[in-house]
Amino acid sequence: MADQIQRIKQRYGIIGRTEALDRALDTALRVASTDLSVLITGESGVGKEIFSRIIHDNSPRKHEGFIAINCGAIPEGTINSELFGHEKGAFTGAAGERKGYFETYDGGTIFLDEIGEMPLNTQTFLLRILESGEFVRVGSNKVQRTSLRIIAATNVNLRENVQKGKFREDLYFRLNTVPIQLPPLRERREDIYLLFRRFALDFAEKYRLEPLELTQDARRLLENYSWPGNIRELKNVADQLSILSEERNIDSVALQRKMPQLNQRHLPSIAGPSGADGLQEREILYKVLFDMKKDLNDLKSLVFELISTNNLEMPDAQQMKNLRLPEGSSTASVIQRMEEEFPESHTPSPQPSYPPRNFPEDDEDYEPIILSNNQRRQYDESEIVEENLSLEDNERQLINKALEKHQGHRREAALDLGISERTLYRKIEKYGL
Repeated sequence: MADQIQRIKQRYGIIGRTEALDRALDTALRVASTDLSVLITGESGVGKEIFSRIIHDNSPRKHEGFIAINCGAIPEGTINSELFGHEKGAFTGAAGERKGYFETYDGGTIFLDEIGEMPLNTQTFLLRILESGEFVRVGSNKVQRTSLRIIAATNVNLRENVQKGKFREDLYFRLNTVPIQLPPLRERREDIYLLFRRFALDFAEKYRLEPLELTQDARRLLENYSWPGNIRELKNVADQLSILSEERNIDSVALQRKMPQLNQRHLPSIAGPSGADGLQEREILYKVLFDMKKDLNDLKSLVFELISTNNLEMPDAQQMKNLRLPEGSSTASVIQRMEEEFPESHTPSPQPSYPPRNFPEDDEDYEPIILSNNQRRQYDESEIVEENLSLEDNERQLINKALEKHQGHRREAALDLGISERTLYRKIEKYGL
């Protein structure tokens, strides 16, 4: 299968070595030999139509017709006529009968792009075709049959549209017999430069120019951009740079000057299951910083509790502000100066500034928890363990904590982590949790 995937990539000009991309190609090749309905999901510009061609060209229907229809580009009033045909006089302007796409391409494949934009009444007709292969022309009472295979695609969350009443739930399950999820370009970092080089070479060959080269810093800048327009946007950037840049070797400074949008960064935010698509490095860093802040607050509370419990006093902020030490002072001189300036802070005070705590035992039996020097010698010296800074280990720990916190409920854990439920499943499988 790996060799077949490589041949498909070469045949259709697909550039990339990401595991998610290979998995999508493997699914497309496996389902091609069947007549099952396929739903291709992914953001705009990830190449959904290419996958529909791959499925058709590797199916028993490859010698029949193929047509791609953008459901969002056809007006609601004419989409039924376009898909199913109409009879003469069915509506104003229908001067004669007309065959629809389902009748014209009978035996072949139809690719319904942006299926989420299809009107509800059209969805009813489409559901009937999927269930029985039957349809009726607009203005006709004659039932006709078709064996057209349907491949649908969308860049929106159809499950949300079902909940909002914008898409039929039964149609969704009929279309989603075999789902294929195409990853966005920001999840294919290792493929970005390969795609850029391909687009730059194609442009240079077409217009007889010297192909562009990127320095390492420019390459990193290109790979760290979020690419909301995905492959389509990357191709536009490659074409623009090829024609606008006088230099053929571009560094990061020149790249930012030509393409200022590459400086945009999207900081992590809390999102629902359909929000953020991945637990990125910056998300982990922010969570670690928030945990450090919490630990610092806990430490401050513990210090104040110890001061209160042991009847100690600390110099106030104004006294500390008035204390001036010469540069290069040693630790001993600092301590001596502190003792001279604030002698009362180093001896027990008969009237503590913090109210004493009430314990169930008598106050006379209570002993402070501060250890004397003799008591300290009873304990072995502690060993300082270097902190683990591995991003994968910290990511694994965060996912474990979230799952334990929500008692294994993955949807709630994904919401707490700020990632999608699908990404959480992938992370769990990756780390074997």
